[in-house]
Amino acid sequence: MTDATSSRPSTPPESPDSPPRPRWLAMGTLSLGVSLVIMDATIVNVALPVVIEDIGLDASGAQWMNAVYSLVFASLMLAVGRIGDLYGRRRLYAVGLGIFMLASLVAGSAQTPGMLIGARVVQGLGAAMVLPATLSTLNAMFSGRERGIAFAIWGSTIGGMAAIGPLLGGWLATDVSWRWAFWLNIPFGLLALWGIRRTLEETRDTSLRRGTDIPGVVLSTLGVGGIVFGLIEGQYYGWLTRDTGSLSPVPVAIVGGVALLALFVAHELRRVRTGGVALVDLSLLAIPTFRYGIIAALVVSLGEFGLLFTLPLLLEGALGYTALGAGWLLLWLALGTFLVSAVTPRLTALMGQRAVVRTGLVLETLAVGGLAVVLSDSIAAWTLAALLFVYGMGVGLATAQLTSLILTDVPVAASGQASGFQTTARQLGSALGVALLGGVLVASLTSTATTRLEASDIPPAQQEHVVAAVRGSVGAAIPSLAQDPATADAATVAADSLVHASKVTTGIAAGVLTLGLLATLALPHVPHPVEESRGTRRPARPSKG
Repeated sequence: MTDATSSRPSTPPESPDSPPRPRWLAMGTLSLGVSLVIMDATIVNVALPVVIEDIGLDASGAQWMNAVYSLVFASLMLAVGRIGDLYGRRRLYAVGLGIFMLASLVAGSAQTPGMLIGARVVQGLGAAMVLPATLSTLNAMFSGRERGIAFAIWGSTIGGMAAIGPLLGGWLATDVSWRWAFWLNIPFGLLALWGIRRTLEETRDTSLRRGTDIPGVVLSTLGVGGIVFGLIEGQYYGWLTRDTGSLSPVPVAIVGGVALLALFVAHELRRVRTGGVALVDLSLLAIPTFRYGIIAALVVSLGEFGLLFTLPLLLEGALGYTALGAGWLLLWLALGTFLVSAVTPRLTALMGQRAVVRTGLVLETLAVGGLAVVLSDSIAAWTLAALLFVYGMGVGLATAQLTSLILTDVPVAASGQASGFQTTARQLGSALGVALLGGVLVASLTSTATTRLEASDIPPAQQEHVVAAVRGSVGAAIPSLAQDPATADAATVAADSLVHASKVTTGIAAGVLTLGLLATLALPHVPHPVEESRGTRRPARPSKG
């Protein structure tokens, strides 16, 4: 994705007698599409236990259903964003939204795990078209103070929809059907298509050279895909060998993924050096604010989205919450984000962006770390709500300001690609978070349940049945096991094991967020908040690359 700030609509400017274009209605159209693709990253989280029970989704499938969406989203976003810059962003937005809606229809109609996961792959492709198209269109439509307002709306939409998704998904799974978590995209998608037709004009970047970096897309997608495969499938295939003694595909996938990413880096550097079209200009990493900001964004997304994947499984599997109840609890996260967003601009003016980002990450780390300490099968709802509220405040402070801070010293001509780079890093962090923390949750749950059941007087055959059911469903089968008198005692042990596994997973998430906080310590000092106007942006530091 290239710099949309320097590219304006190809249509001639309006004359003084021309009626004003409905730019703020267009802003609503852009926000609506972004809402759908962002909400779909979280809306199914609280509905996941219901989906597992309904179509037989196992633990691996549950992780893939979440991770593959972010993986495809991240892998293709830069490439298709460039296509939109070349051939028309309005067109790309409409095509991507259409693909996303068709995939949502299939996902909601899925009868098998394979059908659902396949639909999520196609949803990721549509989302990869929608997000960069809306961002580039926004950049092309607005300037000066209005551009700052538009960016604030766009950023708030992303944060708000990610937080509201669990509540909406919980309500649908409890009172309607989890399938409507996907089908809901159809009517709102049609409304967005109508808005595209009526309010948006075509824009493109006429300064770009034709061509895309197909080898870069392939190398990066296969590389990250191999690593995600290893993290998700490690507990099933074994990390080194299978049960039969043969070599597991997991180390091959991870080592191969790392090797492909190394080839990707070499390929991108060579493309830039020889003047070719590159997927990512890695020389941007020579800018300290960009380099350490990208690291922080990736690590923080890993912790945040990994936690949002595992927490609903605990709430519904071990703590007795319905999908709707889990959604209401997670709403406190959204409330924290919304409330703190009102004071964030003033805090930024007083403290500076770097201090606000660090404050947000400190709040996130304390809240998640506190959750790991106090988590038990009798934890009060108000305690969970308070910790999630503090966590949401941290998200509200850190996320938007970290995005702005990452771009502080990036030259204006490279700001579009830099924006795409940081968004890709966040989506990759999301996929890795689901894979890593989901894998830890399954492994810890299986190990703890096996050990505790073996120490009990429950018959071995029943132990094996319960462990297999709990492991395969990531704890979603515990409520149904508890209702059967024959497995009620074993279900109690399994619920305690899920609480223990969640404490481990949440502690790791807190550690990951701490790493993100440490990455911000390397950020250079930014003495004043960055002005939204292009004319007041500070020049980039010289690059050594």
